[in-house]
Order: sequence, then C-alpha cells, then structure tokens
Amino acid sequence: MPGLASLKKYFFRSPVAAESADDSPADNLVRVSSRSLIALRQQAESISLKAIKILAPQSGGYLSPFKGRGMDFEESRMYQPGDDIRNIDWRVTARTGDTHTKVFREERERAVLMWVDLRQPMFFATRGVFKAVQASKAAALLAWSAIQQGDRLGGLIFSEQRHEELRPQRSDRAVLHFIKQLSHHPAWSATKENLPQNGTALQALIRLRRVARPGSLVVLLSDFRNLGQQAESHLMHLARHNDVMLIFFYDPLESQLPPNGLYPISDGQNTLLLNTSDAAVCNSHEERFQQHRDEIQNLCRRHGMYYLECATTDSPQQRLADALRLRRK
Repeated sequence: MPGLASLKKYFFRSPVAAESADDSPADNLVRVSSRSLIALRQQAESISLKAIKILAPQSGGYLSPFKGRGMDFEESRMYQPGDDIRNIDWRVTARTGDTHTKVFREERERAVLMWVDLRQPMFFATRGVFKAVQASKAAALLAWSAIQQGDRLGGLIFSEQRHEELRPQRSDRAVLHFIKQLSHHPAWSATKENLPQNGTALQALIRLRRVARPGSLVVLLSDFRNLGQQAESHLMHLARHNDVMLIFFYDPLESQLPPNGLYPISDGQNTLLLNTSDAAVCNSHEERFQQHRDEIQNLCRRHGMYYLECATTDSPQQRLADALRLRRK
C-alpha cells in the first residue's frame, strides 16, 4: 500500500467539511468565495470573446450578417426602388453613370449566458481543485471578459436543489450579482441526504432555451454527466441561432486510474478503497471516460458548437486564453 504522502492526493473533501473554514486553504480548492472571483477581473483582460457571427437584432458592438443602416460601410450597389435616397453614393454614381446606393453593415450587441453546473458530480477532485471550483472560476473570467467588451451578462446556475436564473444586463453590477449567486449557491453546502433523487440538467437546458435570444453566446460549464438523450435536441436548437461553447471539466483520476495499489477515497463522511491492480478494471474505466469525452466532442461537431476541456489541475485563465485565441485565428 502507498505511503501516507501518496494517499493524500487521492483524498477529496466534501463541500460540507470545507464550509466551516472561512478564508482557510480550503477556499478555492473545494469551494469559492466572492472575493476570489472578483479578483479574477484583471486576468480576464487576456480573454477575448469577440464573436465570429452575431444574429441579434439589437444595436451594439458586434458585426452582424444583417445589412442596413449602421456605422460600418459595407459596399455600393445599384440603386433599387425603395432605397433611401440619403444613402446614394454620388461618387460612384458620377463615375459609372448609374445610380448607386451605399449599404451599411449594422453593429449588434449580444447577450452572454453562463450555464453553470453545480450538481454533486462537480464536487470532486483527487488533485488540483474541485470541478465546481474550476467551472466557477472559468465562468467568472468569461463574465468579466463579456462586460469589458460591452456584452450583456446573464445565465443559469443550477444544482439538484435550486436553479438561479439571471437575466442579461450590462454593467459591472451584473458581474458582481452573478458572482454572488455563484459563490453563495446552496450547492456548496449540500449533502447527499438533502438532495432530490432526480437529475436536473435537462430541466436546466429547457430553461436555458427560454432565456437565450437569437445571437447570444451560450457557454455551458459542466462535466455533462447524466444529461439524457433529449439534451442533444435542446442543444441543437440553441446552436441554430446562437454561438454555443461547451467547456468539459474532468479530474485526472476520471481519465486514468493511478498505479497499482489500494487507494482510500473519501467524501468527508464515507471512505472506500480503490483497487487499481486489475488491468481489466483500469482499461474499462479509461474506455468509459473516453467514450463520454468522444460523445461530447461529436455532439459539438454535429451542431457546430465549440468544444473546450479543462482538467482540475489546469489554469482556467490559460486554457480559455489559449483556446479562444486559437478560435479567432
């Protein structure tokens, strides 16, 4: 059996155990604080959410495929009945002898919606930080980036207990309200005994579809466990009129079991021994994880959604900055 030092990295605390230690080392490992998420504002400057295409009808700061009067000149074309005579391009008209009119590409604004999963499977890690902590940090970074670029921020934070729906707003106050709802969500202090038995991810997707308006950027932060077969239908409808990004969070132990041995794993209340000596068990474990990851990636390919993954040992800021920089290229 491995020594005590080796055992520690395969032990994870429950959110209940962490709650009693304010400003302790457990903060930002197994839970988040408003202060730590607010402090991510400066890091968010390295993350750009500039859209490739925006379909929203409002005015604002993003280029839209819809053409009409706006700030940016698009082209000159032959005059057509019904065109506004104020838009006649007199220089082209004089040069060609045919009446031409200017066409502008309007600027549009968009809403950025965060769909943050705080169900119990997200409260797990064997190293690094809880998946829920990584998702919360990534959501806060994207929220700050959205506001810095003039977007409206909204979202849906959900667990087995509660759904918090936030209507899109544009201001620093919107980010602070989002962070407060995220860091004070009851999921951080939930126990298995007071949780409903039915999953809520599908209901959260249905509510997200009701909130999302065409042209939004929708970011789903989750490990995407137990979504069900109907989830693809809702994601497909979201992707038809929105930019959709799926950020998949996982722990290294979920992708690959540790070397041969017996490893105690605890949720703060119960402890079990994980035996990694059986090669067949290890291979089956890795295959299940890879199948789950492949399903998410294939889902994104089928419906033109953007895929990003983040391990519990990664830097969310670095993963987002690198991935979104590559996406723009």
